[in-house]
Amino acid sequence: MKKIRISAVSYTNTTPFIYGIQHTDFINKIDLSLDIPADCAQKLIDDKADIGLIPVAATLNMPEWHIVSDYCIGANGPVASVFIFSNCDIHDVKYLQLDPQSRSSNNLARVLLKNFWRINPELIIDAKDYSLSASPDTAFVQIGDRTFGKADKYSYVYDLAGEWQKFTGLPFVFAAWISNKPIPAGFIEEFNTILKFGLDNRPELFKELPHRDDFDIEDYLLNKIDYLLTDEKRKALHLFLIYVKDLNSQ
Repeated sequence: MKKIRISAVSYTNTTPFIYGIQHTDFINKIDLSLDIPADCAQKLIDDKADIGLIPVAATLNMPEWHIVSDYCIGANGPVASVFIFSNCDIHDVKYLQLDPQSRSSNNLARVLLKNFWRINPELIIDAKDYSLSASPDTAFVQIGDRTFGKADKYSYVYDLAGEWQKFTGLPFVFAAWISNKPIPAGFIEEFNTILKFGLDNRPELFKELPHRDDFDIEDYLLNKIDYLLTDEKRKALHLFLIYVKDLNSQ
């Protein structure tokens, strides 16, 4: 029987999921690859994977997609790893440099710029070093492990999950387990069990993760990231896609 190909994001916030997969026999039943979010999504779009933990905005580029898990990468408020870092107040930003590793977070920034902050800075897609700028009116989007320890290094810091909650009153879903084809129900049931096993064993996982003096990884994985794909998160996911469609139609 051909193994189901799964692509997962290689950030710290996915380590509970990966722990569950790699510490059970499930790892022998699948073909697992670890990628950055944009590559994870592209593999699913190109049918080089069957299931991916992909940025939710990438579903807009898929002719067919299905949510295949009760778990996600989400937040019920500030998430502490998806930011706009800026040298000035957000309303004074003239240039926003986008994160080359992200789709959903760049789109979340665009949604907030237009609908919440109501500003229209120039978006820079291919900045040579997008996360560095001495310009007083330039800001940049950055996500994932590269943001750890940076929140106190900039004059203006905007946690995008927190800003989305201020805007909508809803949680946010950054990535969900999505398939590009129907997946057998038995596999999905086992997959959910494995993901839950990883989440339940976060205390064991912490023994394997490197300690950081500038960032509380345990608090991040226990409290900042909220992994359950609740009805409120599903509502937020679909609302976000509506906003992104609106951006792309203009």
